[in-house]
Amino acid sequence: MRIVAGSDHAGLVLKDHLVARLRAQGHEVEDVGTLTAASCDYPDFARAVARTVADGGAERGLLVCGTGQGMAMTANRVPGVRAAVVSDTFTAHATRAHNDANVLCIGQRVVGSGLAEDILDAFVQTPFEGGRHSGRLTKMMANDGGKA
Repeated sequence: MRIVAGSDHAGLVLKDHLVARLRAQGHEVEDVGTLTAASCDYPDFARAVARTVADGGAERGLLVCGTGQGMAMTANRVPGVRAAVVSDTFTAHATRAHNDANVLCIGQRVVGSGLAEDILDAFVQTPFEGGRHSGRLTKMMANDGGKA
């Protein structure tokens, strides 16, 4: 799977850990930064990841900041993106299966690396169920210019 990842300074350590895990599993990962611990602005990286996913350059996105919230708020402003802040494996599974979420947002200050690995695995491995969820997804995405 092709995955694009990004973080700000508050999510750098966890992002790097998760990117290495994805690559070890055989996924193709584009890391759009940040690459240093210097203070930076999360919207820059959230937009880069979201645009890559929305444009079809990657099947899924991974964003990490302190809480995951700022990344998700920014990414969800890009039409076609369904970013979800996740801090447990059930939600990771459900947001993929029911909402066809395409960007995972995790907070490094909220989730430890072991749990983050499990969340990421669930997010990457779970397919969208379709069926009754397809109509709901269409309704959710109705205001994004038809990129559902």
